[in-house]
Amino acid sequence: MKTIPKIGLAILLVTLAYSCKQSDNASVSEEMTSADVVSSSAAVEKPDSKRQFIRTADVKFRVKNVPQSTYAIENATTKHGGFVIYTNLQSSISETETSKISQDSLVETTKYSVENNITIRVPNTQLDTVIKTIAKQIDFLDYRVIKADDVSLQLLSNELAQNRLKSSGNRVTNAIDSKGKKLNQIVTSEDTLESKKEQLDNKKIENLSLRDQVNFSTLTLNIYQRETVRQEKIANTENKMISRSHLGIKLWDSIKSGWFILEDIVSFIIQFWTIILIGIAIWIVIKKFKAAKK
Repeated sequence: MKTIPKIGLAILLVTLAYSCKQSDNASVSEEMTSADVVSSSAAVEKPDSKRQFIRTADVKFRVKNVPQSTYAIENATTKHGGFVIYTNLQSSISETETSKISQDSLVETTKYSVENNITIRVPNTQLDTVIKTIAKQIDFLDYRVIKADDVSLQLLSNELAQNRLKSSGNRVTNAIDSKGKKLNQIVTSEDTLESKKEQLDNKKIENLSLRDQVNFSTLTLNIYQRETVRQEKIANTENKMISRSHLGIKLWDSIKSGWFILEDIVSFIIQFWTIILIGIAIWIVIKKFKAAKK
């Protein structure tokens, strides 16, 4: 009879072990964050490698809040020795509606989306770290493209070209100093020397540009958020009833207007007081004359 409890105990232990394994697998899956998805070995600098890589990354993803994520990305860039070379934060309105809520008020509903295109440059040794830091802002990943272009041979080719041009330039210089006696020979040699110097300078600049791209990786980020709805209460300026005054105010305005008109009439009449005075005097004389006649 003791065998049954032992079998039950064994089944219970197997069940518990299987449950723990499933739980561990679930934990491992949960630990796979956006940083693991976005990161790549192409973004990792190998200190012992003799190869020279130009590393670039192009990532598009959705965030919770574009302005906040922008500040976080810029801060992470600065913290790891990088700098921002381009940022274009903007809102795009997709729809605007206006609804009447009272006689003098409206509600304006605006649907818009916010996005930002950012280009940053960071030290090549910090590229993977910066990508993982930025990945914390990801709500949904659209795509990520990471490239590592080997330019070791191109750098070597430019250096060899510089050496050849330098040697060739030195030979032309010596030829001018030792053999260039005639004017036309000197002019031709000088032109050749200038051309060599220009080619040498171009190769130097090209190598400097390549080494700059090797030392500082370029990240192009396109971030956006879900469409946002904004509502704002505004005045109903198209309602003509708003501009109508109260009856009492209208009556008072009419009385004031009538008084002003009366003042104007009186002022106009007073301007002719001399004519009125002469007219009154003539009227009095005529009246007295008629009375004396009777």
